[in-house]
Amino acid sequence: MKHSIVTAILAAGLAFGASAAHAEFGATLKTVKDRGTLECTGHNGSFLGFAEVDDQGAWKGLDIDLCRAVAAAVLGAPDKLNIVPISWAQRWPSLQSGDVDLIIKASGATFSRDTDLGLQFSRPYYLGTTKVMAHKDLGIASLKDADGGSVCIPAGTTIERQVASYADRIGITLEPVLFEKTEELREAYFSHRCDLYAQWGPTLAIARTVAEDPSAHIILDDVLALEPEVIIVRQGDEQWLDVINWILSALMFAEQEGITSANVDEMKANPPTSEVGKLLGATPGIGSPLQLSDDWAYTMIKTVGNYAEIFDRNIGDGSVYKMPRGLNRLWIDGGVMFPMVFD
Repeated sequence: MKHSIVTAILAAGLAFGASAAHAEFGATLKTVKDRGTLECTGHNGSFLGFAEVDDQGAWKGLDIDLCRAVAAAVLGAPDKLNIVPISWAQRWPSLQSGDVDLIIKASGATFSRDTDLGLQFSRPYYLGTTKVMAHKDLGIASLKDADGGSVCIPAGTTIERQVASYADRIGITLEPVLFEKTEELREAYFSHRCDLYAQWGPTLAIARTVAEDPSAHIILDDVLALEPEVIIVRQGDEQWLDVINWILSALMFAEQEGITSANVDEMKANPPTSEVGKLLGATPGIGSPLQLSDDWAYTMIKTVGNYAEIFDRNIGDGSVYKMPRGLNRLWIDGGVMFPMVFD
């Protein structure tokens, strides 16, 4: 089963890679500025905590807020943004064809995406593990106990390979049942069509939180993989990648320095350090190297918030999901996330 999955993924990747076109240096930023809107990836509205549509029909989530941050930094307003609903499998063709300007869709940095698909990656904005949930009444304590069982998996993702590799490693056989849409995947598992549900850890934890009876499900201790989630852009446009990386660093640097959407005006008027003054545009010079305005970081923090604010309101303590930061805390708080230096 593993071999058929891997073969299919590689074949699709190589076929796509053969037609992949590289972007020109600076082309994406110019296109976004000329158009006046950022074309950014959504999901189908059901990727809870990361890209979901609320009862009022508005997009929200951690990935969506990062799209807003890019729009605010580049175009001066977070709402100069078009969220393009897109499936997992459609991500890469949509990016290469120019239908979207970047991918922010809980997507990991992988070797094949770099070398076969002609993509390049930002620094990680989230570190997530791949886990498996099981119906508690099956009496499964670890994945090894699930030999011969079925597992619901999101189609077109690295999770397919991770499940196959992990099953091989521990010497068991699992029957994969693939679904393109997240809600169909959840429904299939919760209706007992599958014994197991393999997913990116945060998504799995959120799914159990909103289940009819969360206590009827157990998330196994097995960690199938650790995946750095990154923003993905077309190969060749290093300027656009620089813009994206400094946007992520500015969000984390703001958290590190205690700059929030509530106090950013005061911080800009009376910056406590020269680095903060430069970040917020009080001291000129941060914009021109990126071909942005000097207040790009100020505008972004003022309208969207710093990294902690984005995390908390979408999946952390300020959300219904109450997910802990874990590894995604800043280094000063015991995590592994850190900004680059604004010197």
